[in-house]
Amino acid sequence: MTAGSDHQPRPRQRARLPLDAVAADLARVVAGEVRFDPGSRAAYSTDASNYRALPLGVVIPRTPEDAVAAIAVCRQHDMPVLSRGGGTSLAGQCCNAAVVLDWTKYCRRVLGVDAAARTVVVEPGIALDALNAELRPYDLMVGPKPATHVSCTIGGMIGNNSCGSTAQAYGKMADSVRRLEVLTYDGTRMWVGPGLEGLTDSLRDALRELVDRYAEDIRESYPDIPRRVSGYNLDSLLPEHGRDSAKLLVGSESTLITVLRAELELVPVPAAKALVVLGFPDVFAAADAVPEVLGHHPAALEGLDGRLVELEHSRHLAEHAIEQLPDGNAWLMAQFDGDTQEMADDVARRTMRTVRRRTGAHTKLVDDPEREAELWSAREAGLGATAYPPGGRETHEGWEDAAVPPERLGDYLRDFERLLQRFGYESSSLYGHFGQGCVHTRIPFDLRTADGIARYREFVTQSAHLVVDYGGSLSGEHGDGQSRAELLRIMFGERIIDAFGELKNLFDPRNRMNPGKIVQPHPLDGDLRQGAAYRPWEPATHFTFPEDGFRFSHAANRCVGVGKCRGETGGVMCPSYRATREEEHSTRGRARLLFEMLEGDVITEGWRSTEVREALDLCLACKGCRSDCPVDVDMATYKAEFLSHHYHRRLRPMAHYSMGWIPLWARLATGAAPVANAVTHAPGLRRMISRVGGVDPRRTLPRFTRARFTETFTGGRDLAGARHGRVLLWPDTFTNNFEPGIAHAAVDVLTAAGFEVEIPDRTVCCGLTWISTGQLPTARRVLQRSLRILEPVLREAIPVVVLEPSCAAVFRSDLPALLHGDEDAHRLAGQTRTLSELLADRAPEWAPPSTGGSVVAQPHCHQHAILHFDRDRELLAATCADVDVLDAGCCGLAGNFGFEKGHYEVSVACAEDALLPALRACSPGTAIVADGFSCRTQIRDLLPEARPHHAAELLAAAIRGESL
Repeated sequence: MTAGSDHQPRPRQRARLPLDAVAADLARVVAGEVRFDPGSRAAYSTDASNYRALPLGVVIPRTPEDAVAAIAVCRQHDMPVLSRGGGTSLAGQCCNAAVVLDWTKYCRRVLGVDAAARTVVVEPGIALDALNAELRPYDLMVGPKPATHVSCTIGGMIGNNSCGSTAQAYGKMADSVRRLEVLTYDGTRMWVGPGLEGLTDSLRDALRELVDRYAEDIRESYPDIPRRVSGYNLDSLLPEHGRDSAKLLVGSESTLITVLRAELELVPVPAAKALVVLGFPDVFAAADAVPEVLGHHPAALEGLDGRLVELEHSRHLAEHAIEQLPDGNAWLMAQFDGDTQEMADDVARRTMRTVRRRTGAHTKLVDDPEREAELWSAREAGLGATAYPPGGRETHEGWEDAAVPPERLGDYLRDFERLLQRFGYESSSLYGHFGQGCVHTRIPFDLRTADGIARYREFVTQSAHLVVDYGGSLSGEHGDGQSRAELLRIMFGERIIDAFGELKNLFDPRNRMNPGKIVQPHPLDGDLRQGAAYRPWEPATHFTFPEDGFRFSHAANRCVGVGKCRGETGGVMCPSYRATREEEHSTRGRARLLFEMLEGDVITEGWRSTEVREALDLCLACKGCRSDCPVDVDMATYKAEFLSHHYHRRLRPMAHYSMGWIPLWARLATGAAPVANAVTHAPGLRRMISRVGGVDPRRTLPRFTRARFTETFTGGRDLAGARHGRVLLWPDTFTNNFEPGIAHAAVDVLTAAGFEVEIPDRTVCCGLTWISTGQLPTARRVLQRSLRILEPVLREAIPVVVLEPSCAAVFRSDLPALLHGDEDAHRLAGQTRTLSELLADRAPEWAPPSTGGSVVAQPHCHQHAILHFDRDRELLAATCADVDVLDAGCCGLAGNFGFEKGHYEVSVACAEDALLPALRACSPGTAIVADGFSCRTQIRDLLPEARPHHAAELLAAAIRGESL
């Protein structure tokens, strides 16, 4: 148990505002949801930036008209407003002491697609990937594609003028916007577009007068580069640019208007792509080669340096992609599109030959879509890889987005590197959209001491002067927000800053729209999430959090806000968000509440907080965030830790006693299985038992076996053939007491592969159910007892084969964190093997008999997150079956979660998201493999005609020449 501090921060004082009256008035007119409670305010306190500001409240509009009504109420009460997209902003523009509009739950409808005109009308809350999925039948897509494409919304992209790698071909978001329906704070509602159309007469005249008066200043001050995102788009109002009022408002960061609906121009989905990867000795040589590559007109041109690749390799990110890189210590990735694969490959090969001849670069062509996706994932993993470098200081945004003319990029990077070295920040990785001169980095600023913060201010000020000297922009796509707004004078001069103020006054004279951003900005070193006064409560914990310096406060602050947990498809993270579309039920939202719990400003009850408990209640403890989150947030562990303290010396939910103690109840019930099964499945008694045990009555309770595996195991049957030595087969609670046939099947497989199988001589348990219900002292005692029983096995380094993925994950992940420093705990973590891992590592020559046919496999969430499924996929494929490994996310049962009262709807929604539709689409005769007891139970419960099996059963049947 880690030592902690009794210090809890004193709540900071804030001027009292009539929030109760505002909330009541909003609730009367808004059909959506109005939330002024501490938990909701905490969940929206920050974005992906260094900044933090507690919102006054949150409104979740059901329609754009809801937002109109909400802003009218805010206007009556003189409340500031922030219209927020996906909350992934890196410059602080999405956190403010304002009423926050979150569009993402309801306002995500596609209102019309004109395929012939290549346009679409949408509401602002739809995520980019979700919109592109709806456009796929038309072979159309939105041009810009930021790295946060799974979660960034169209409204947020408009507010930020987003770009991404594809901006090389399609430009910034301003280039994709045709018309916008907008609302000003004073209630003026209009559709605006080219030629000042749709504006009120007064606004039209005022804008024309403003731009005419400042026209020459605009022409002189605005850099002519592909990635000028800083400042307002006053240049869009110039006559030579069509006086486009919609494009003017793009990138205004909710400081001028609220976007209600948007009409976008679309582009065709490329028919074929080819990716050229070019290796250089350093990032400066790679940047020098950019003009040469641009001469071949790539659709995207990205750069990454050796530091980034080293960090990704050390964190096992994008490993398949890293293996494909040609020799070098920095790389350019150039994508070429074509009407056919042959055309795309031809341009790519010509580029390779020319660049190789003129620069000496090492080259590689990739035209396989799967390999291309892996390489792009390496580039998109940049933020996650650089946030917490192993053995290094944590890094921050703050100067991660500058852009210069592409032809000057090499010289700029050399000067920028010298500046980094002068300030002691030379460990920073450099990568980004090199084809448009945009450079990303995260820098190890010290934002916790007054000296460090002063040094940060001096660095970004000098960096701004450097960028301006190169004719560049402070921001190349992330916007100004609070990070850069104060520095805009350096880039634009006083005259343009005055023009920005006049523009703000035309649209928002009361300064109520996202105040403190762009115009009259808050200081860039104010409102820091950390800051010189940062002193979070550091509580004693059961888990040791070794990856976070043995500090729970660091774990709670690990989230960097990129919002991958808010993605709607692929991976496992985050099933509860996909079911609810609620920020507080995403990994990010829960992390925010835990951070605020330690700050003590809005969440003031510490471990006793009901707001944190409610946010964590729908966490399935699937551990998907352990692998899918770019910075390895482990919400399942945080939840277990919180529950342990929250219920310390208090009555727990009944499910914690029934499901949390299932190893004990199963052992007792299996001794009288016929009676236990009759009682738990008799209609009247079943409902009573469910009610008493805190179990949803719609759930069917599993049946206990008449004879445990440990009672019927007869030992090795072919000791002479045990050429690969001894293994210990772990008799987990679920296999042993509910499905012992799986363990017997595993014995057959292990024996056939040449192993001598043993089992423990006494009852053992991994403590999983006590961990998942937050009964950590009990889990520690259970694990310590199991370690004592396993001492001989651990001393002889005998592999421990665990068939239940969640139990194996406990040994690999939870055990070393609970018993950190116990050498036997670390030995068991190292000796734990899944069946597929053992066969691949210790019996590589063995192959199962051929079965043919089709197999659909549902990986258990803990397999996905901790154990990984590659070896399992290879083992199943060795049967010569046609194996389809589903990317269907969490099954939704997740151990005790899906059984607990109050969780049924979310549990079923998780299963219906992708898993059950995929299984219903299976052809007759397809074998369903699901190694997790939870997965099999959920499938049987919700799809009774399905017959899921453990992989061991499939392999054993093949050995016996039987079919499942």
